[in-house]
Amino acid sequence: MRITLIHALKHSIVPIEASFARHWPEARLMNLLDDSLSADLARDGKLDERMTERFLTMGRYAVGTGANGILFTCSAFGPCIEAVAREHAPMPVLKPNEAMIEQAVAKGKRIGLLSTFPPTLVSMPPEFPSQVTLVPKLADGALAALDRGDRVEHDRIVVEASKELRDCDLIALAQYSMAPAAERVAEVTGLEVLTTPDSAVKKLKAMLGIS
Repeated sequence: MRITLIHALKHSIVPIEASFARHWPEARLMNLLDDSLSADLARDGKLDERMTERFLTMGRYAVGTGANGILFTCSAFGPCIEAVAREHAPMPVLKPNEAMIEQAVAKGKRIGLLSTFPPTLVSMPPEFPSQVTLVPKLADGALAALDRGDRVEHDRIVVEASKELRDCDLIALAQYSMAPAAERVAEVTGLEVLTTPDSAVKKLKAMLGIS
């Protein structure tokens, strides 16, 4: 199976490849990266038709290379990814967080949503069903630290921010790049912590009928 991974942040590549290595090492991976997507969204503050068309172009390219499935790792672009999924149905096209959201909703009613990218806290909450209570929290400065190559400082900021979510049933980490900090977040909060990469790989594998 050939799986195309489409990224808007370079930091997402290592965590998702690690999840495939753990859960589906036989998959053939193809990475597409356009880090101007996240920069342009941060500048413009909203998704528009031009952004959707950029996603459709990437989806068409992935399909043209023979992809059996597409996994987007950029959590702030839900409506754009949905447009790609509609165009290429029934091929599996996954938003980065949909599998994790399904898990979170099954496990708790009050969910801490921890993010390092501000637009995610606008685009992602509507993807959760109304019966759960979301407690959004931005780990301010963490992504900038990662952009400087400082993983230690990124993780420290994420862990500190997570302490404000201790009154939740569980914590969901919104960015793929946050996954390496999950164990420390669980330690300091005493809560179950869900990450996006592992959940996404398992769901994509199941959708393609791989046992």
